[in-house]
Amino acid sequence: MNRLTIITTASALALGLSTALAGDNHYEPGSGGHLFVMGDELEWGPVSSMGEGAEIAVIEGDLGKEEPFTFRLRLEDGYEIKPHVHPAYERGTILQGTLHFAHGEEFDRDQTKALPEGSTFIMAPGAPMYGYAEGEVIFQLHGEGPWGIEYLNEEHDPRQ
Repeated sequence: MNRLTIITTASALALGLSTALAGDNHYEPGSGGHLFVMGDELEWGPVSSMGEGAEIAVIEGDLGKEEPFTFRLRLEDGYEIKPHVHPAYERGTILQGTLHFAHGEEFDRDQTKALPEGSTFIMAPGAPMYGYAEGEVIFQLHGEGPWGIEYLNEEHDPRQ
């Protein structure tokens, strides 16, 4: 296994990437069925790859597999996303709050772009990025797995 595969697999496992829906809602990608989820039905849990102040709710998919996924991240006010990369495209939409986001290897608040509610972003695989939350931020990500996160500086990785 190459380094990226190991990191991706470890990241997927660390995120707890089973479908996280309340009640009997269960969706199998490719099943031809429909999925309807109310916001208050989402089950939020910790994100070990992001540490305290971040929560995840997986809507569909197993982020460790080659299949479509959709999940939401909730960040507390002031939460900093340290410089990192992903193995696949990151496609996101800001649902609440303002996410300040930037491309680069060094965290610099002055270089971020404010993405208010309703904004969307697409970041290429392997492109270093970082950001921070203004107010409580909820954003939704979707794409094709496997998914993972690799921090540019090991000391920023809460899994260490």
